[in-house]
Amino acid sequence: MHRRFIVPSALAATLLPAIPAAASPGTVGAPGIGDPYYPASGNGGYDVSHYDLRLKYQPTTDLLEGTATILATATQDLSRFNLDFGLDVSEVRVNGRKARFATSGDHELEVTPAEPLAKDRAVSVVVRYAGKPSELKINGWTAWARTPDGGVAAQEPESAVWWYPSNDHPLDKATYDISVSVPDGTQAISNGVLQSQSSKLGWTRFNWRSDKPQATYLTTLAVGRFDITTDRTAGGLPVLNAYSKDLGANAGAARASIERTTEVAEWLTDVFGPYPYNALGGYVPNVTSGFALETQTRPFYSPKQFANGANVSVVVHEIAHQWYGNSVSVDGWKDIWINEGFARYSQWLWSEKEGEGTAQELADYTYAQHPADDPFWKVKPGDPGPDNQFDIAVYDRGALALQALRNEVGEEVFFELLKGWPAEHAHGNANVGDFVRYAERVSGRPLAALFDTWLYEPSRPAAPAAADAGLAGTALSARSAVRVERPASWKKIAATNTVHDQGDHGHGERPDRGHAGHAQR
Repeated sequence: MHRRFIVPSALAATLLPAIPAAASPGTVGAPGIGDPYYPASGNGGYDVSHYDLRLKYQPTTDLLEGTATILATATQDLSRFNLDFGLDVSEVRVNGRKARFATSGDHELEVTPAEPLAKDRAVSVVVRYAGKPSELKINGWTAWARTPDGGVAAQEPESAVWWYPSNDHPLDKATYDISVSVPDGTQAISNGVLQSQSSKLGWTRFNWRSDKPQATYLTTLAVGRFDITTDRTAGGLPVLNAYSKDLGANAGAARASIERTTEVAEWLTDVFGPYPYNALGGYVPNVTSGFALETQTRPFYSPKQFANGANVSVVVHEIAHQWYGNSVSVDGWKDIWINEGFARYSQWLWSEKEGEGTAQELADYTYAQHPADDPFWKVKPGDPGPDNQFDIAVYDRGALALQALRNEVGEEVFFELLKGWPAEHAHGNANVGDFVRYAERVSGRPLAALFDTWLYEPSRPAAPAAADAGLAGTALSARSAVRVERPASWKKIAATNTVHDQGDHGHGERPDRGHAGHAQR
């Protein structure tokens, strides 16, 4: 979902120069990292290497108290820098000394160190804060969902603003230690490996660690009462799945889906190469939303994802993101296709493996059900714009582009590409152009025209282009999906079209964007 509280890109020019005229050039960190979709997302002037979050949360009152220690390096001489944060701050220290701080806009925490910071200098920032995350509303919504027994932080492209200060953009990934104290009988679930837990005076502290670079929006926290299952993969990775104790009728289907996470990850390792992290799992809290999210090592799933029974396809989608989106993250949010197109295509490959319809049959059916005048073809997956960032076309037309690539370069090269890309850019960032150049280099073929047709042309590829992509003749002549047989997996895949419809008006979250309409076709 696009960031509601960020000014439109057209106003970027008026936002970014918000540096006092008296400041020396280059001494004040920019209030945005430079993303054209979200100009105020992230900050300039420093690079974070590690977050240490020490938190205490009381579910009955929604009070979150925290001390965040941020380790970073100045990338320019800095007299002042910003953090993205919305809760009330009581103290900031930079390199051990008290710093002045002020707030601006909806989520900017402006920090002025006691002394300017020199370029390339190591910096430690300590922020003490408290507040009720669910009461922090930015343009009427919150990324923090209260549950009957706790609270959950999980949203895209941002959720950190509601519970810890950060440089909130995928370009600045870092490692994490997250320590959370909650009342006895309540658990705190987060990313990575549970290092330890201990109880004292009615409170239990859970200590989690993510030891690989992680984008801020991929960091999650869930507090509540959970049934937890643990295991290890054949390779020794710890697996932890958590289910709210009050999922009701969706409990069985949720477990029947999430408990296949290890199986899915092992299969995806054959497709995408070695799993990039040291932990695995998923969690299902009792939230009213309907979306799922690829939070690193431990995806978040809404109970509604399983309202119609078990659906392993959504697990495939979110685990695929551990390679495509998490390990290899976007340079900017316009590059969302290299996350979502590949995650959707992994669902097509799973269907192929399960004998419920090949990727080619799913491509034929997808193409056929969208006539030339369908707005579906107006969205450009390679640069959809912030209002269409999670449009169904980014997923389905994005997957069509990969099927066209597969047919163009052949099976061997195509699957070499799928493994090579996350290996070449492991734990880094990349953009759509990087992938096009990579595919051309590995395949030895000119592919720019193919990608332009399927990712950038705001129209339905005509019959010759579709034929070149290997789409069936029946699909080419169809005016609706009726004349092309629907693959058996289609219903389960389409049920995940709401995977990023992050909203529930009753909780002040982001309004739905209506992808479910595609699921009905």
